[in-house]
Amino acid sequence: MRKILIFFLIVSGAVPATAGSFTPPAGCTGWLTVQARACRVSNYYTCTQDAAGDQWRTDFGQEGLFFASRVDAEGQWVESLDMNPLVRQSLDAGAEDPASFTDLLGGLDTFAFSLTRDNGEASRVRGFDRLTGKLVQIDGVTLSQTEFEYTETDPSGNLLRRSRGVEYIHPTWRVFFAGPSEWDNGNGYVPIDGSPVQFIFPEEPGFFSTQPLFECDAVLSNYSKEVRHGN
Repeated sequence: MRKILIFFLIVSGAVPATAGSFTPPAGCTGWLTVQARACRVSNYYTCTQDAAGDQWRTDFGQEGLFFASRVDAEGQWVESLDMNPLVRQSLDAGAEDPASFTDLLGGLDTFAFSLTRDNGEASRVRGFDRLTGKLVQIDGVTLSQTEFEYTETDPSGNLLRRSRGVEYIHPTWRVFFAGPSEWDNGNGYVPIDGSPVQFIFPEEPGFFSTQPLFECDAVLSNYSKEVRHGN
C-alpha cells in the first residue's frame, strides 16, 4: 500500500508548481536534473519514506510527464509508472539472479528477474551489463561506459521487447544513464540515443525543469517504452 501511495503522490506532484518546473512529493529531495538527447529531461530525487539507497526518476517529454521509476542501491527496477496509458509495474520477489550494481563495478553483472504490471501483464527479463573500460566525460562529469543486452518475454517465452547497446554509469551516484542503443518490440531493431547532454544541480539554472531542450523535433514515439535503467 505504501508503494501505491507514493505513486499517487508522484502523479499529483508531477504538475508543475510554476511553469516549467517540477516539485517532488512531500518528504522527497531533488538532487539532479539531466537534459538528454531524444527530447527528454529527467529529474532525480530521494524520499525519506523509502529504503536507504533508493532513488526516483521522473521523465518529461514535449507533452509532459511520461514515466516515473524507482530503483534501489543495486540498480534493481523496484517499481515504475508508465503514464500513457497509466500502468504500474513492480519487481517480483525472489529473483533468480538479481541485478547488482556492485557486481557491475567489478566488471560484469548478469540478471534474471520477473516483473508484474497492474494491467495483468507479467514478464521475465534476462540480460547483462558489462564495463567496457572506457571513461566518457559529458558536461564535466566523468562516467564509465557499459555495454548491455536484455530480452523481456511473456510467461510463454514470447518476445515482448529487447534492447542492446551502450549506457553510462556514475560509480558514486550508482545511477545508469542512457547511451546509443537499439530497441525492438518484435518489429525489428530501431536505433535510439538518449545520451545525457547537460547535468544540472540544485541552485543552478534549469534545475528540476520539465522542458526538454534537445532533439525535440524528432519523431520519438518508441522512446518512452524503453525499460532500461537509464532510458
